[in-house]
Amino acid sequence: MAPTVLHLRSETKHLEHRSALTPTTTAELIKAGYIVNVERSPERIFDDEEFEKAGATLVPEHSWVDAPKEHIIVGLKELEEKDFPLKHVHVQFAHCYKQQAGWENVLARFPRGGGTLLDLEFLVDEHGRRVAAFGFHAGFAGAALALEVWAWQLNHSEPFPGVESYPNEDALIADVKKAVKEGVEAAGRLPRVIVIGARGRCGSGAVSALKKAGIPDENILDWDMAETAKGGPFKEITDSDIFVNCIYLTSKIPNFVNMESLQVPDRQLRVVCDVSADTTSPFTPVPIYTVATTFDKPTVPVDGLTSGPPLSVISIDHLPSLLPREASEAFSHDLLPSLLTLNDWQNSPVWARAKTLFDEKVATLPESALQK
Repeated sequence: MAPTVLHLRSETKHLEHRSALTPTTTAELIKAGYIVNVERSPERIFDDEEFEKAGATLVPEHSWVDAPKEHIIVGLKELEEKDFPLKHVHVQFAHCYKQQAGWENVLARFPRGGGTLLDLEFLVDEHGRRVAAFGFHAGFAGAALALEVWAWQLNHSEPFPGVESYPNEDALIADVKKAVKEGVEAAGRLPRVIVIGARGRCGSGAVSALKKAGIPDENILDWDMAETAKGGPFKEITDSDIFVNCIYLTSKIPNFVNMESLQVPDRQLRVVCDVSADTTSPFTPVPIYTVATTFDKPTVPVDGLTSGPPLSVISIDHLPSLLPREASEAFSHDLLPSLLTLNDWQNSPVWARAKTLFDEKVATLPESALQK
C-alpha cells in the first residue's frame, strides 16, 4: 500500500504564525511511514529548513490546491474566502459549525468538490474531551498581556499599544516582568488578580504566567466551579486589579460581572482579559463590552463608568499566537497520536467521529449553498 501523504499548507490568516505540524511531530510522522510535504511559509514561526531537516519535502506556497486528491491537507486556521470546490480531506479549524456568519459558503465548498472537513475544534475522545487544544497558551498569553495593560494604564493616558508575536516564552516573560516593575513603582504594590476557570487548561495557563511574572500566590485568587456556584456578580472581581476570565459557556449562568456591579465607589478593577472572547455570545458572563480586540488594538475601554479608575478589556480571539512556537509545539504534541492514525482515518474513532459530525452539518446546508 502506498504511504499516506500529508500536505502542510501555509497559513493565510493575518498575523497567524502557528502551525498544526512542527518539525518535531513531522519527524515522528515520517518515522511512522508518512510522506510529509510542507509548503514554504514566510509567516510560520518555524523556518522552512527546520522541516527539511526533519525529513519533509518543501513545496511552493498554496500548492495544496493542485495536490493529488488522495493527499490530506493539514492546516490550522480557516482557508481564504474563495468559491472553488474542495476535493481533499482537510484537517483544520474551519469555524463553520456554529452557524457563524457565512458558514454555509465555507462548509458547502467541501461537499461541492467531494472533499471532507475534519475540524480540529471537534476532535474528541470517547469521553467527549478534546484531544488537542490551545487553551493553556491562550490563558498564559492573556494573563501576561493583562499584567502589561495594568502597568501601562498606571503610567499612561493613551491606549495600550499594539503587540506582536514573541519568538519564545522567555522573551514575553522578560517584557512582562519589566512592565510589572513599572506598575509597582506607580501603584506602590503588586497587582491582585482573580482567575475564574483556574483549574482548566486555560486557567492553569493564566496562573502559570502570573507566577512566572513574579506575582505571589497570595495575590492570585484562583477560582473554579466551586467558588462561582453561588452565582455572581462577585465583589471579589471589582476588589481585584485584574480579572482573567477563562470560562467558555454554552448556556447562561449569572454574570460574573456586569455594568451595575462595576459602579461601586471602591472599585479597584482596571483590566479584564476575557480569554474566551465571547464578544457577542448571549451566554457571556462578562457583558461589559461588545468589541473584539486584536493584536493591533489589544484593548477596548468600558464606557459609562461614573467612578473609579479607567477599565480596559482584552478580548483577542487568537491569544496563543502571541507565543506561536510553544503553542504549536504543545498542540501538535497532543494531536500527534491522532495524526498517526490518519492513514486509516475512516476507521480511527477520533477521525470517524469528526466525519460523522461533518456529515450532520452538511445535511443542514440550504440547497442554494450546494448549487453554486
